[in-house]
Amino acid sequence: MSVQERRERERAGRERLIVATARELAEQQGWDAVTTRRLAERIEYSQPVLYSHFRGKREIIGAVALEGATEMAAALRAASAAEEGPRARVTALARAYLDFAERNPAVYDAMFQLDGGLAFAHEDTPEPLKDAFAALLESLGEVAGEGVHPALFTEVFWAALHGQATLTRARRLPPGDTEGRVRLLVDRLAVL
Repeated sequence: MSVQERRERERAGRERLIVATARELAEQQGWDAVTTRRLAERIEYSQPVLYSHFRGKREIIGAVALEGATEMAAALRAASAAEEGPRARVTALARAYLDFAERNPAVYDAMFQLDGGLAFAHEDTPEPLKDAFAALLESLGEVAGEGVHPALFTEVFWAALHGQATLTRARRLPPGDTEGRVRLLVDRLAVL
């Protein structure tokens, strides 16, 4: 291994450590607790080392969001692939989405609530975000209905899931009715 390859590997390792530590701290104490000073203390590197990887908290949030999008896409695909038939696939997808949001609140915030400097729905949208949307589209596109653009249907269904996740977490919806909401969403929106 060349010196350059070793340096690149070490740099990538430090970057993963920074992102993992930020994510852990955010999940434990919220994003307000994530500062470059606290991250530097936790990973035992100086703040200038952090700044050599990320220009600031916004870029760290963006990195966590991209990691989360990759994980969400995998979870959605796994849930859908385990089911037979459109209704079961869409129901599993909805449950997996809501489960991901509930299990990873700080990551979910990084993906959809906080400014991570990422473009959504543009040509320059990062691949992990495009892939997370594609994971939704793969199952939802088949139940959009005749004359309905699959991507548009996916956006509406996604918005309903996001609203449910956000309102449930904010305790604006009763927590025990999640399954009923999923059934209603699937039954009323999806053409099965």
